[in-house]
Amino acid sequence: MGETRLIHGRYRLLDPIGRGGMGEVWRARDESLGRHVAVKCLKPLGPGHDHAFTRVLRERFRREARVAAALQHRGITVVHDFGESGGVLYLVMELLEGRNLSQLLEDNKGHPLPVAEVLEIAEQTAAALAYCHEQAIVHRDLKPANIVRLADGTVKICDFGIARLGHDIGFTSRLTGTGIAMGTPHYMSPEQISGTEVDQRSDLYSFGCVLYEMATGVPPFDLDDAWAILVGHRDTPPRPPREHRPGLPGFLEAVILDLLAKEPAERPGDARELARRISAHRAAPVYVPAVSAPRPAPAWPVSAQGAAMAWPAPAVGEDAAGSEQRVAESASDATGQGVWPAAGAGVQGARVAADGVAVAADGVAQGVRAVPEPWPHPARLAPGAPAEAEPAPHSPAPGTPLTPHSAARQPRPASHLTAPPAPRLPSWTRGMTTGRKTAGAGPRAAVPGPEARLSGEWIARPGTGPVQDTVAEERPTPSPEVLSALAGRHDAGLGLGRLGRWAEAGEVHRAVAAEREHLLGPDHPDTLASRYEVAFTLSRTGRAPEALRAFKQVAEARIRTLGAEHPDTLAARQEMAYVLGRLGRPFDAHRVYTCVLSARERTMGPDHPDTLRCRHNLAFNLGRLGRPEDSHRTAREVAAARARVLGPDHPDTLVTRYEVAYALGQLGRWDEALETYREVAAARARVLGPDHPDTLAARHEIGISLGRLGRGAEALDLYSALAGDRTRIQGPTHPETLRARHGRCVNLGRLGRWEEALAESREVSALRERVLGADHPDTLVSRREVAVGLGWLGRWADALTAYRQVADARERVLGADHPDTLAARHDQAHCLRQLGRRAEAAALYRRLAALRQQRA
Repeated sequence: MGETRLIHGRYRLLDPIGRGGMGEVWRARDESLGRHVAVKCLKPLGPGHDHAFTRVLRERFRREARVAAALQHRGITVVHDFGESGGVLYLVMELLEGRNLSQLLEDNKGHPLPVAEVLEIAEQTAAALAYCHEQAIVHRDLKPANIVRLADGTVKICDFGIARLGHDIGFTSRLTGTGIAMGTPHYMSPEQISGTEVDQRSDLYSFGCVLYEMATGVPPFDLDDAWAILVGHRDTPPRPPREHRPGLPGFLEAVILDLLAKEPAERPGDARELARRISAHRAAPVYVPAVSAPRPAPAWPVSAQGAAMAWPAPAVGEDAAGSEQRVAESASDATGQGVWPAAGAGVQGARVAADGVAVAADGVAQGVRAVPEPWPHPARLAPGAPAEAEPAPHSPAPGTPLTPHSAARQPRPASHLTAPPAPRLPSWTRGMTTGRKTAGAGPRAAVPGPEARLSGEWIARPGTGPVQDTVAEERPTPSPEVLSALAGRHDAGLGLGRLGRWAEAGEVHRAVAAEREHLLGPDHPDTLASRYEVAFTLSRTGRAPEALRAFKQVAEARIRTLGAEHPDTLAARQEMAYVLGRLGRPFDAHRVYTCVLSARERTMGPDHPDTLRCRHNLAFNLGRLGRPEDSHRTAREVAAARARVLGPDHPDTLVTRYEVAYALGQLGRWDEALETYREVAAARARVLGPDHPDTLAARHEIGISLGRLGRGAEALDLYSALAGDRTRIQGPTHPETLRARHGRCVNLGRLGRWEEALAESREVSALRERVLGADHPDTLVSRREVAVGLGWLGRWADALTAYRQVADARERVLGADHPDTLAARHDQAHCLRQLGRRAEAAALYRRLAALRQQRA
């Protein structure tokens, strides 16, 4: 076989890509279909077998191969063909472009994978296992090398059924003097080692071993001697994963230990149940303590082509203790700016013109590819900038910090109609009736349906089929005056959004969407533009699940009518990615961003501003996935490309350099982060002016960096000046002014000036309560800062009262087992200890332990 390099006259072996105890895997070319495949060649049938046994073995091989080929699941490697050539049994499978988990762990230099990545892989693998177990198929050799993550994030299990084939060929499921145990020692179940019957629960044990290694960086029994490893699996309880990695979530440790139960009956009932347990924790919405408020719209600059442009405005860092808040880049209508509402952000930001940057929920591109327009579009600028939080660096007790989260704003497309003096229908209506005789149709407009093509063949409505000579459904042609009025109302809704009045904007867009649907049809681009804005307002008012459904519907409709890679379709799909991130599903968001980026690179090229914008958002999301090195590398590449294409001081370039600085901070490289933030702030002051919100936001980040470097006196001076400037520009009670004053409080404490810090914290707390409400996260952060100051001044009884108030408020708003509530209760227990009330403190600590266990 190795000499002929051709199997069955069809599969030409090109190069080996894997080798194991049962044979080897080759990359090959299917000469009949002209595609690349993977060919697994099992060990030759040697002369030691008699003819009768060989016949039985071949039949079993065919049976098992047919079973493997019948598996149809996105998480299972596809088997295309099987057979025998020159005494070698072979399987032909899809060629996977990706890295198996063994390689991913090796790439990570033996360190555990980020928790979010572990959960993403675990959920997909469990779903694939569940499917196969429901078909009564057991893998028998599940290990990191048999689980592959593709470039788009899809996880696939390889070699289903191959272990059974290996058993038939002559391996044994027991340890013998000459045989090789089925399975790999680090991942074998106790029943495999003992030689007893195995079922799907054996796969669950092996999967538990894989999860253990992903979560901790080492297998559960990491010993040099193979026999010691096997004895460990059979007789020794594994070390709890959190002894290796203390920060691992409790629920994940519980899942792993349940899977590693020695007795099969004590493991989870099935893989479907396991997938549900993992999914329940992955889908939990992320709590992001934040605040926003409207601000006056600045004067917009004008491009060389005369188009209005909006400059980017970053989120100002959330100052909740231990939390971090940033904003990803976005693009939107060219007529103004947007403000991120209280439901998800302490943000002010400009929104700019773009035809969009987005992706479908499952990341699958369908439909007709759209022809890209020439670039750069004069009105496409991307505002939004990341901003790190100002954490409270001190606490009277080593309590659990507030959970850090980040959020992002994404691009929006411009409306198709922007109230021009003489309204015109968009170009896609070419060939439709518009009051003139067209191809035998009367004076009425046909509406493109879900199968309409960009070539100009249209459908009167969904489901009626192509129309050439007649119109299936009569729809009166809207007058130019009606269209103009709707366009004006649409833009009025956009204006309300720019003022931060998102609820009112949503009502306007809902009404316009209903009228446009009645007049133009449900899939008309203008109808979809209004429905898009409805989804956008849902997102900005904290109704993320509804926003996700609305964006998905718009994306599906645009795929039908415009094609999967039309800029407007991509806009809706990327907004879906943003909402997925807001819902705590960064891996789903990552798949969508990756798919959109691929589409933009194909249709627009790698240096198109919209492509770069998508790569910027991808860099931001990598940070949310706990991959700061990848985030930093990607952001640097985007910053360099934007500097080359747009110029070093272009607002988009500065937005990405801001992201580079944030990633540097995440990596602990605060000296470099400080220098980058200073460069960004200086450039923004030159381009946008010293009082522009983006410039002020960069100055805020300089203060954070100074504090992290222990330069509290410089940070105090900076925050004092910043608070003065924000008071002058935005007023003394604006949330961003109060955030700057909170930075003063933190750094007064860093310098040991606790009396001043306490007085300032009380003032900020009172103002935030009046402006934002008593239970707003920012208010509670300031009240906690008051408690911190009281504790440092030795006033523990007063501190206890303050901590209890914060904990009670968080329990009302967030629930008793929310991490922020638990952190506040921990502070409360510490105060009780300081006051000598040890029995009460012990009872509270026990209650906290029970709540954490319940949450896990």
